Amino acid sequence: MTHAVTSLNTKKALARSLRNAMEKKPFSKITVTEIITDCGVNRKTFYYHFQDIYALLKWMLQQDAIEVVKKLDFVSDLSQAIRFVMDYVETNNHLISCAYDSIGHDVVKSFFYTDFIAMTGQYIEGKEKSLNMRLDEKYRSFLNRFYTEALSGMLMDWIKEREDVDKENIIDYISKTLDNSVTQLIRVNGFGI
Repeated sequence: MTHAVTSLNTKKALARSLRNAMEKKPFSKITVTEIITDCGVNRKTFYYHFQDIYALLKWMLQQDAIEVVKKLDFVSDLSQAIRFVMDYVETNNHLISCAYDSIGHDVVKSFFYTDFIAMTGQYIEGKEKSLNMRLDEKYRSFLNRFYTEALSGMLMDWIKEREDVDKENIIDYISKTLDNSVTQLIRVNGFGI
């Protein structure tokens, strides 16, 4: 087994131990000792891979996000992609709430932003192809950042206000708004290819 594979497996094992501990108690009460004891590694191994528990939490969320993005086809089914992300958040409610409370709104939002920037970029490019038009590169980049910020913000709002918001309405509103506005913006500002 290569060093990279061994390192990844160790990180995954540490993340599983952290996830298990977060099911039992608040993140702020979890110690490195608990994680390494559960995982069966020594303290030096933990600190070789992560600066602290917060770095492990960030890595764990990033890995989860990568797995979510791999399963999405944002271009062909916008509603389904948004639903998949929201389902992930619901399934991992405890983990995301702990992260939100421990590392803050901005850090959690940055994870979603990183994922959404790639997805919205793909979506805009897919719309351009379907309309046989192209946007200026700077304008496409602006739209990508604009819609990514909006999607990330909406998801963060939904995470904290879930009881008061109908998930299906949010999915419908986001899908319609994104689809109609991107289509119209490409038609008005694009050029034929």
